[in-house]
Amino acid sequence: MTADTSARYREFKMPDVGEGLTEAEILKWYVQPGDTVVDGQVVCEVETAKAAVELPIPYDGVVHALRFDEGTTVDVGASIITVDVAPGSDDGAAAAPAAAPAEPATGAEDAEPKGRQPVLVGYGVSESSTKRRPRRGAAAVPGQGAAVSAGAAIQAEMNGHAAPAPAPAPAPAPVAEALTRPLAKPPVRKLAKDLGVDLATITPTGPDGIITREDVHAATAATAVPEVPEAPAPVSAPAAAPAATPAVVAGGRETRIPVKGVRKATAAAMVGSAFTAPHVTEFVTVDVTRTMKLVEELKSDKDMAGVRVNPLLLIAKALLVAVKRHPEVNATWDEAAQEIVVKHYVNLGIAAATPRGLLVPNIKDAHDQTLPQLARSLGELVSTAREGKTTPAAMQGGTVTITNVGVFGVDTGTPILNPGESAILAVGAIKLQPWVHKGKVRPRQVTTLALSFDHRLVDGELGSKVLADVAAVLEQPKRLITWA
Repeated sequence: MTADTSARYREFKMPDVGEGLTEAEILKWYVQPGDTVVDGQVVCEVETAKAAVELPIPYDGVVHALRFDEGTTVDVGASIITVDVAPGSDDGAAAAPAAAPAEPATGAEDAEPKGRQPVLVGYGVSESSTKRRPRRGAAAVPGQGAAVSAGAAIQAEMNGHAAPAPAPAPAPAPVAEALTRPLAKPPVRKLAKDLGVDLATITPTGPDGIITREDVHAATAATAVPEVPEAPAPVSAPAAAPAATPAVVAGGRETRIPVKGVRKATAAAMVGSAFTAPHVTEFVTVDVTRTMKLVEELKSDKDMAGVRVNPLLLIAKALLVAVKRHPEVNATWDEAAQEIVVKHYVNLGIAAATPRGLLVPNIKDAHDQTLPQLARSLGELVSTAREGKTTPAAMQGGTVTITNVGVFGVDTGTPILNPGESAILAVGAIKLQPWVHKGKVRPRQVTTLALSFDHRLVDGELGSKVLADVAAVLEQPKRLITWA
């Protein structure tokens, strides 16, 4: 390939859309060969083991070729689309090769502005080489002057360094030798922020001076209880029907369903949790008539206007009160260090059935939220999950989880713990049943709660107290005030 052809055709490669993931399935193409695309335009939707993500193209041009069909699983780093960034030029007969590099490796690279790399849901991208390229200043683009676009500035910030400075000429501007910002991916920066660690004080061990999660954990080990790595997408209940179209065998006697994406991660997490954590499940049946009356009253409360009020809201609040009264239940098991890590925050997971399977996103710092805030967070979490827009970050870092099997008319169940968590509460259907109330049998609103917990962390007494407290709050919701 000539330098001109190399400069004309750009290969967009499957980016690293989440830490630890090596492949993604192309769900849908939004463009076809011959379509014009612009920098930042979404060209396809892909599904990883954690979530469905839309991919934006990082440059302007005309789509030359789509490398894979919908439904194909592609490795990270593989070219998925070729774009003609100089349509109408003289070398129109030249064709782009099937696996051309995303950026020229010759001197042509110095003569052309470098396109930004796509960053999705807060994650960096997988480079074609494991070695970080030297950072360059921004080159002036003909027709645009020397100004650096806002997108380029944001992109540079997401990649862990300052935005490139504008240059008066096409030649790349020099970069200062001193780096003013430590190199780290956004999830690592968030972890450091949550743990109160200054990245500038950490000695990086990653390639080319990148700070890793292990570096952050090591920095906190001397002064605080070590944090464990965040768990993969958790699992707690039977998943919904898969998104993939089942393949019916001739004769119609069998159907084969591909196991991939979210369902594949769900299966792995279920097996890992079930055969790693010793599960114990306890049950309690409780009269929730007063809670149901409170739900109806809150629906007409002006402070709750604009948010959805349902029994799950008060059940979530009841669990948060129980965790506050028994903080030892909010913990995880660090196998490597042989330590129990008690967490002083609650990221409340809510199991949500979606067309792609079961997702369990969590509400960050739910323990600090007021009832209206919690209602708003629940509504946003569930609607985002059902639309298939839940990000991998939203499903990481959960501490305790609620799964509402009652919406399917089920009385109760024995939920499996989400990996890395110590407890999960299953809520059964709320039904009108005969119940002894004030010495007489009367119809009351009744439900059954089931609490599964990790017996390495939670003994029978602690687990029983937590479940009893949840039931007590739902039976007498005024305890939300007296126990808060």
